Amino acid sequence: MSLYIEKLGRGPVSLVLLHGWAMHGGVLAPLAEALADRCTMHVVDLPGHGWSRDCGLPLEPSACAAAIAAATPPALWLGWSLGGLIALAAALEQPRQVRGLAMLCATPKFTRDESWPWGSDATLVHQLALDLETDYDATIDRFLALESMGSADPRAALRHLRDISFARGKPNLRVLQEGIRILETSDLRTRLPSLRQSNAWIAGRRDRLVPPQAMAWSAQQSHGSYTQIEHAGHAPFVAHADEVAQALQPLLDSFHE
Repeated sequence: MSLYIEKLGRGPVSLVLLHGWAMHGGVLAPLAEALADRCTMHVVDLPGHGWSRDCGLPLEPSACAAAIAAATPPALWLGWSLGGLIALAAALEQPRQVRGLAMLCATPKFTRDESWPWGSDATLVHQLALDLETDYDATIDRFLALESMGSADPRAALRHLRDISFARGKPNLRVLQEGIRILETSDLRTRLPSLRQSNAWIAGRRDRLVPPQAMAWSAQQSHGSYTQIEHAGHAPFVAHADEVAQALQPLLDSFHE
């Protein structure tokens, strides 16, 4: 089975949208709606997620980037959370296909260590992997709660994520484990200065998973723009889709077919 890619919108700018861990493309619907007049969007269900659940492709960023690039036209790419690692890999490795890059609450290195103070607790990430084996549903729910923390209305954000997370079926356990390993091990910091595309980094000030400092630093390293959405957490598209769209406008303006 191939990747499921939904085409939405009617605007002149081609845009690939990539969701985060344990989600599917439908979670980005509020942002897709906000951009519908400006963009023609290719909204991807990543391998093992949503309607790509039976796709045998590994979740590994380079493999995903190559498969998505082969199935979509040259475009701007936006990645949220884990999807940002795939979008960043694509920008570095598929530069003819990726005309610009938007990182939405996404970082080149997810876990914290002595060299990187702006990451998530590595122990927490590893525990998620262990807990998936024993209590799948509760583990996913706990991660959704982490994603909604810091939002202006955390309960509403959590309801939205819960309502939509399994709307296209439960993610494949194999790729969820792959995703955890990617979050634990990926580190693209040293490659940021080699980005040649225009790039935008959009953070939620209240994000508890990807600290805004990580994104501000990354924008500086990649000579990109940085925008902080003041009242947003890790999923700013839930209640702040128009602000995300506004932050994307300079990047959209730079796109030429």
